[in-house]
Amino acid sequence: MSEFKEGMSLVDHLGELRRRLVAVLAVFVLGLVGGFFVSDPIYTYLTQEGPISNYDIELHALTLWDGLSMYMKIALLFSLIVTLPFTAYQVWKFVSPGLKAHEQTATLRYIPYVFLLFLVGIAFSYFVVFPMAVGFTNNINASLGLVETYGMAQFFTFMFNLILPISLLFELPVIVMFLTKLRIINPLRLKKMRKISYFVLVVIAVFVTPPDFISDVIVIIPLILLYEFSVFLSAVVYRKQLEEKEEYDAQYVKLDSGEKA
Repeated sequence: MSEFKEGMSLVDHLGELRRRLVAVLAVFVLGLVGGFFVSDPIYTYLTQEGPISNYDIELHALTLWDGLSMYMKIALLFSLIVTLPFTAYQVWKFVSPGLKAHEQTATLRYIPYVFLLFLVGIAFSYFVVFPMAVGFTNNINASLGLVETYGMAQFFTFMFNLILPISLLFELPVIVMFLTKLRIINPLRLKKMRKISYFVLVVIAVFVTPPDFISDVIVIIPLILLYEFSVFLSAVVYRKQLEEKEEYDAQYVKLDSGEKA
């Protein structure tokens, strides 16, 4: 695909962005097709060998479309995982012409961590948050003497509504480092936004977890630690930028002094 060039017009930039979006969409569709082939073993694991196996839960099809809906949800999640590193690479290719050579190399290294942190987020939300949510609702229903009949589509919607937001939040360190590298944000600004950021993270944690204090704390603490880790990483990148600027300024002053002499 074509790169940014000096003198490119806004239309050229938009055309470049459109081509990259089309490429991402094509990979997403291919991942979706591949997701249908692996949906069955994934479904077997999620319903028989995962955290749900600790609970006596039976899933039922309440409509004719529930089976297809379940396969679609699993295929979508699989395609999202497959597409994420490619999307990150396309974003890097789109902005890299505006970066220096060493900045291009440095930011390119972030892409594997995008994929890794997303997987860590999925593991945390699925093996920690999801069992808490199921256990909480299971206990409430048992205390009320309710007979639990779960629709397949509703069950997987509930699961993915927990997993996806938390998994995406685990991308925060990489996003912060990338934006710091582009000089869009810096650790000083992140520290000033700490109270607002904490409030947003607490709201998200309360929204995606069961309404009990223990579950909220178990999710809030990792999210706050992620934010602080992001501030630390931003400070590391920012410090290197300042050092490079000082070296450049010192070299410029030296050259300027030599010319005057």
